[in-house]
Amino acid sequence: MKQRNWAELSAWQKGLLGLVGLIQILLLAAALLDLRRRPAEQVRGSKKLWTLVAFINYVGPLAYFLVGRKRGG
Repeated sequence: MKQRNWAELSAWQKGLLGLVGLIQILLLAAALLDLRRRPAEQVRGSKKLWTLVAFINYVGPLAYFLVGRKRGG
C-alpha cells in the first residue's frame, strides 16, 4: 500500500483524520480531568499509573473509563 502525504488526501479523508484526532484529544482530556477530580479511593490502582496509561492512543482513556474507575456503592 502506497503511503500518501497530506496534500494527496481528499478533503473527506482530511476531515475524517481531523475528526479521529479530535476524538482522541477529547478522550484524553476527559480521562485526565476525571483523574484529577476523582479521589484516589475511587480509582482502581495508582492515579499516576492511570495518568500515564491515558496517553496510549484510544486504548488508555477507554481502559481507564471501563476498568480504572470504581463503580458507585
